[in-house]
Amino acid sequence: MHVLPFDGVRPNPELAPREKEVLIAWFRTDSKDGVARQLHIAPTTVRTHLQRVRAKYAAVGRPATTKAALVARAIQDGLVDVNDL
Repeated sequence: MHVLPFDGVRPNPELAPREKEVLIAWFRTDSKDGVARQLHIAPTTVRTHLQRVRAKYAAVGRPATTKAALVARAIQDGLVDVNDL
């Protein structure tokens, strides 16, 4: 098996604007229910958006199965600054 060396470029998933909005709101809130209230959407919708975000990261080979991992990915990808959290 031939493995290519890492060239320093991380593939970024293409997140929809609403997925980014829900993701960042979740980082700043204690719960998914809190995000739902803040954004005036159903809690199941929040969960669906977060599941899609996780699936998109996994699809580009950068799985993020925890909230901490998603925060790290978002910071790496410039979606959020650590000072904004």
